[in-house]
Amino acid sequence: VFPSLAQAQASVANEVYQELGQPSVFLFCPTEYCSSLCSPSPSQSCYLQTIGQELLPGIGVIWTGPKVVSQELSAVLLEEVEAVLRRCPVIWDNLYANDYDCRRVFLGPYMGRAPGLMSRLQGLLLNPNCELQANFIPIHTLGTWFRSELGGCAPPDHAGVEAVAALGDGQDAQDGSYSPQEALELALRDWVAEINQQALEPGE
Repeated sequence: VFPSLAQAQASVANEVYQELGQPSVFLFCPTEYCSSLCSPSPSQSCYLQTIGQELLPGIGVIWTGPKVVSQELSAVLLEEVEAVLRRCPVIWDNLYANDYDCRRVFLGPYMGRAPGLMSRLQGLLLNPNCELQANFIPIHTLGTWFRSELGGCAPPDHAGVEAVAALGDGQDAQDGSYSPQEALELALRDWVAEINQQALEPGE
């Protein structure tokens, strides 16, 4: 019936979206959801080009970055995806995901995401550790990062994208920008306080 997988998926997604009354949040996860799954690249992928052309503009498209688990996200990389999809992507961030190897637990601060990234996104979803309690630091530091983004939502420029390196170097923030080390210290302080509070509660 359809000449390609992308056209079939876009047609079904569009029909469901319209049947539901075009809700304000409707997400589509493409088969090629990161750069490493695209052939030969996001901008030259026939699949993504079709999705960008055929999918109704109100539908958000999920993207994980350069890889399924991306250590870094930059505005430059997102520009390419935004152009081919004809919309800002919704990042499905697998930085802390451990469902593929439950022997590993990720407790570090949210990092590797360039300053000014939020202006390039329609939204951001964090895929957490499978273990509930292990997500206190990831979610707390994500909140700190998000607040820093809200405080400096100027459109990113290409020179500013180089500041992604500063996100991972552990240096203190000097101008109100996000510092993973400071965010980690804030999260640890609040986590210890919560653990101590739980220890004092009767029946615990």
